[in-house]
Amino acid sequence: MQAWVDFFTTDYGLMSAAVIAFMFVMLGYIAWYVAKHVREDTERHDRLVREARGG
Repeated sequence: MQAWVDFFTTDYGLMSAAVIAFMFVMLGYIAWYVAKHVREDTERHDRLVREARGG
């Protein structure tokens, strides 16, 4: 229990919490960014395949 108290009340605990939160935010952003580009590239590829087949 003392670990949680130290984590949320000391300067190094709060800094650790901020870094952990920042890492989760960055993880979410990178996942969104990669998914967006994969979706765009897939759509571009599908469009090029349709054009190459003549339809």
